[in-house]
Amino acid sequence: MQQVLFTNVRILDGTGSAPVGGSVLVEGNRIRHVGRSAGSMSGSSSSNGTLVIDGAGATLMPGMCEAHTHFSWNDAATLAGIQRMPLEEHVLWCAKVARRYLQAGFTSCVGAACAKPRLDVVIRNAIDAGQIPGPRYLAASQEITVPGGLGDETLPHLPFPEFSFGVNVNGADDMRRVVRMFLKYGVDSIKLNLSGDNFTPQSPAGTTWMTDAEVATAMEEVRLRGKRGTAHARSADSVKQALRHGIEVIYHASYTDEETLDMLEAARDKVFVAPGIAILYAMLHEAHPYGITHEMAVGMGYQHEWDAALESLKAMHKRGVRILPGGDYGFAMTPHCQNARDLEFFVRYLGFTPSEAIRSATLLGGQIMKRGDELGLIREGYLADLLLIDGDPLANLAILREPDRILAVMKDGVFAKTPPIAEQRRWERAAERVA
Repeated sequence: MQQVLFTNVRILDGTGSAPVGGSVLVEGNRIRHVGRSAGSMSGSSSSNGTLVIDGAGATLMPGMCEAHTHFSWNDAATLAGIQRMPLEEHVLWCAKVARRYLQAGFTSCVGAACAKPRLDVVIRNAIDAGQIPGPRYLAASQEITVPGGLGDETLPHLPFPEFSFGVNVNGADDMRRVVRMFLKYGVDSIKLNLSGDNFTPQSPAGTTWMTDAEVATAMEEVRLRGKRGTAHARSADSVKQALRHGIEVIYHASYTDEETLDMLEAARDKVFVAPGIAILYAMLHEAHPYGITHEMAVGMGYQHEWDAALESLKAMHKRGVRILPGGDYGFAMTPHCQNARDLEFFVRYLGFTPSEAIRSATLLGGQIMKRGDELGLIREGYLADLLLIDGDPLANLAILREPDRILAVMKDGVFAKTPPIAEQRRWERAAERVA
């Protein structure tokens, strides 16, 4: 069985504890031993096939989890620009993006909706089968919406109701039909658009569109199959609706009131929030090249939502609600693989410490992946999803967005990005055999 020994590393274990110097031994796809000394561990060596990686003081940390992933968002500036990519090209795009996320240090991702019915399922299955490289992945449905709601891109003069970013439902029976279709396809989660979004002026962020009967029907079907319900919920009413119906993952949660915060706190051991504040920031400050000036974004309501979201999320953090990074990367103004910027935003705007931000992407990442007892920490017996980072992320979280600073990525005990020192060690062993 393949063994890899990381020596002379600063171990940032994901729990929130201070990093310590030490060594980590990986055997197969598990962490076999964690030693609190910089040198080699007792009983391990560079012989018998063990690959020794001298980290030279680099940081070894768990792989990160992106909790609000859209592989099929194709860096377009509009919903229509995403949805209209032809299917064949869209599959290839998703495969390319999955590989990029893994190389960027995201060894786990939670799908938060795809642009066509089976894109997430196909990519997840291909990753699991070893056909393409990518993170551990939980596949989502398309966004399910109602006429006039977020994601309804149908046009009144065209007789193609299926030509829409989201799938429209009209009433509880129609909801049951659509949810059953996605469950048949094999998704891990059903995504409901409970609120609007300032991106679509006809249904702004403060609105709440679905009826309780529609949501209850969707969740009845989800529970029958042992799957998960997730929700786009920006308004306070939509967050409360999600909580009433047992939806487990809430995206955005920008607007809250005291009742909403009390409900979130009461459900904090059952619920995850992935706010996606980067898209709000980008719309306000970085969307001008795509036709949206700062003044336009303010007029659309983004400044109001930004201010409300920061207050809501700071209050959630103080109450112990699980907040995770990720959200709406894959638009032109939030391009893929800048996702780790969320950690910087958590510290800058939400009152997190750098250690808490790392914990949100690692320990909480294992929990949202439904593998909290074996994923997201550097701990003996846990799955070997590891990053070797050149530098100290606690001193500068921005290095997690620099490809050159991510020296190695290991997923399931196998290098997805091989450290340069590993190649050197192989050459040394080969030279020894020749001699």
